[in-house]
Amino acid sequence: MTTAEPQQFASDNYAGICPEALAAMTAANDGSAVAYGDDAWTGRAADAFRTLFASDCEVFFVFNGTAANSLALASLCQSYHSVICSSSAHVETDECGAPEFFSNGSKLLVAQSDSGKLTPEAIRALTNRSDIHYPKPRAVTITQPTETGQVYTIAEIEAIAATCRELGLKLHMDGARFAHACAALDCDPADITWKAGVDVLCFGGTKNGMAVGEAIIYFDRHLAQDFGYRCKQAGQLASKMRFLSAPWVGLLESGAWLRNAQHGNACAQRLLGQLGDLPQVRPIFPVEANAVFLEAPTEVLEALSALGWRFYTFIGGGARFMFAWDAQPARVDQLAADIRAIALTDHVPIDGQPLTAKDFLFQD
Repeated sequence: MTTAEPQQFASDNYAGICPEALAAMTAANDGSAVAYGDDAWTGRAADAFRTLFASDCEVFFVFNGTAANSLALASLCQSYHSVICSSSAHVETDECGAPEFFSNGSKLLVAQSDSGKLTPEAIRALTNRSDIHYPKPRAVTITQPTETGQVYTIAEIEAIAATCRELGLKLHMDGARFAHACAALDCDPADITWKAGVDVLCFGGTKNGMAVGEAIIYFDRHLAQDFGYRCKQAGQLASKMRFLSAPWVGLLESGAWLRNAQHGNACAQRLLGQLGDLPQVRPIFPVEANAVFLEAPTEVLEALSALGWRFYTFIGGGARFMFAWDAQPARVDQLAADIRAIALTDHVPIDGQPLTAKDFLFQD
């Protein structure tokens, strides 16, 4: 029996587990293994990251992105410190104060940004005070790609990292969709992390084909001192750690981490390419990874929703569509066709009321 619904693109969290990750988890389920990360699968996954980044990095596995970001930032800060971030950063808008909670009060200093990107100038503007009444800046966090789906170039990261070094700040990267950035830039993971000056990376697995799990990667191993205790205290030390780490073995050793991201990015471009001639529908932000944000008249979005399509409108006021590893090209085409049909139809509300699916389907 199947309960599968027609595929939706409101979030890449809707996707299932990719075959490579599932096969590795199934293989890890064969017999018993030492608990709390002292198993062969966890060691193999950590070594796979070291190979991928060509770095003797320290690697930790946690359940979700909120914990990854919050604990990583807490490890960089004391309670009287502050972390500089973009106004749309996930740590600011969608983590329920967890970064402040786990750091015992470190303050987020927010730089306004229409694109979601931080700049060296914005960082400097938030470090222009050094008196004891101001929370001392200690770290900078950037999201790669940003919440608006844009990708920091290597040069942009290098410029931010240089500013951080000059100002005595540590650089953290929220990489919930890090693989998609690598795919978009066609670069080695090292090129946009430690080689560019990033100190710690949170590499997202959930949005890259895993059921659950993120990796926290310290390129500066000294910063990871006692980090295992933080994980345990925060309820993030998995007793059966092999089931968090084994899927990474499947993703990394097979190359699926990159193929999955390339497919998601390609599907975003596939949708965009079919909407370019619609005067009332346009992208709000450049489409650089696996996200498409569309601006359209309210009536168009209401009609699209009435047809059963799910999407979020929490950034920029338009419709956000996210494409995961399992996005079906035919379903992407159906979404494009429905948007086109609505946009090219007289979609004025009937008697001042929003259109329903029935209203739309029976119009000429």
